[in-house]
Amino acid sequence: MARKIVVTSGKGGVGKTTISANLGANLAKLGKKVVILDVDIGLNNLDVVMGIENKIVFDIVDCIEGRCRVKQAIIQDFCEPNLFIMPSSQSLNGTRVSGSGIKSIVDELSDNFDYVLIDCPAGIDIGFHRAVFSASEALVVTTPHLSAIKDADKVVDILKTYCLSSVGLIINRVRGDLILNKEMMTVESISKFFDIDLVGVVPEDDKISAYLSLGKTINVKSKALSAFNLLAQNIHYGFRKIYDVTYSYNGLFGYIKRSLRKNI
Repeated sequence: MARKIVVTSGKGGVGKTTISANLGANLAKLGKKVVILDVDIGLNNLDVVMGIENKIVFDIVDCIEGRCRVKQAIIQDFCEPNLFIMPSSQSLNGTRVSGSGIKSIVDELSDNFDYVLIDCPAGIDIGFHRAVFSASEALVVTTPHLSAIKDADKVVDILKTYCLSSVGLIINRVRGDLILNKEMMTVESISKFFDIDLVGVVPEDDKISAYLSLGKTINVKSKALSAFNLLAQNIHYGFRKIYDVTYSYNGLFGYIKRSLRKNI
């Protein structure tokens, strides 16, 4: 039975899709079978990020409305054989899709995968609730900006009304130079604002935008690659709550180091 994790934030533009894509790829590198669902009906872009837009024949809506079987709609990733993507619809009005319809797809996929990652639409309207309804765990993404933090805090309060086994925090687009110059909130101060576990910190890195697009991968020298590797390990193996945030000497990037412990 798969772990069903929704990646959400409340605010748009904080990197939910990028987090979903890179987390999925790094979990696949750990030998786990992973599928990512794009449930942002009409405003989807996971297919573009993953470079599969020209391979789409069926999408999640076709599955829900019975025009294809679930396995016909999932597309294998170019780089990772254990990673699969189920694209969303670009044209259908999302109000015709129910939460129970998405949940039925997620539950069917969970029988054949280790992880089902659900890329949640922005906002806290019906699309958000459809995505969360299908999940058993949640990851809340924020950037070190006050508007994103406030929206993420509202999302955390809403998630508490659902029966989720865990809710974790990911801080995206952190810049060590701005933190050192006191122009950006620190990781510690952001983490203390929430009453959920911090599971990952991802530095600002332009190379991320090239990840898996048209079959490409993040440059091996990228600080973001190390952050995503560590995030995947934290999600899969578990993590200690004590962490050490370290900045490079030139102040360009900040990233998190955790002492991992394997769940028994």
